[in-house]
Amino acid sequence: MNKGTEQSLPKSSKEGPSGVGHSFQTEVLVRFADCDPAGIVFYPRFLEMFNNLVEDWCRDGLKWSFDEIVIQRGWGLPTVHLEVDFIVPSRLGEVLTATLYLRSIGTSSMNADIVLAGPDGAPRVRGKVVLVLMDRRTTKALAIPDEQRRVIEPYVIAS
Repeated sequence: MNKGTEQSLPKSSKEGPSGVGHSFQTEVLVRFADCDPAGIVFYPRFLEMFNNLVEDWCRDGLKWSFDEIVIQRGWGLPTVHLEVDFIVPSRLGEVLTATLYLRSIGTSSMNADIVLAGPDGAPRVRGKVVLVLMDRRTTKALAIPDEQRRVIEPYVIAS
C-alpha cells in the first residue's frame, strides 16, 4: 500500500478508448484525511490522487520509479499544465478506479487524460495533465531517453 491517499492495487492494462494503446489503472481508497467536514473529498486531494497515479504508472507500468528518476538521476517529472472537471462528489470509504490514458508523447513531454471513476464506473473527476521530464539542477526540459520512450509508446492512445 502506498503512503498517503492511494491504495496501490494496479490492474492489468486495458485498451484505451480508441482501441489502440493501453491505459494504466489502479484503485484509490477515499480516506478520512481526504475529506472535508461534510464527508466528501476536498478537491485538492484529487490532485494528489492524480500525482500518485502518475507515480504508480511510472513504477508499475513503465518500471521507471520516481526513486530512479528523482533520486538516482536528479531529474523530475512535474505537472506543467492541468485541467480538471469535478463531476460528482466522492465520499469517505469509497474505492475509486483511477485510469491514466496517454494522449501523446513529445521530445520531453507527455499529455495524459486521467479519470477517477466511482464504484458504479461513472466518472467522478476528469483531468488533462502535461508532464515534462526535466533536469532538477538546471530546471530545463530533458529529452525522454530512447529506452524509456520505447516503454512509454505502447501507452499512447491513437486519436
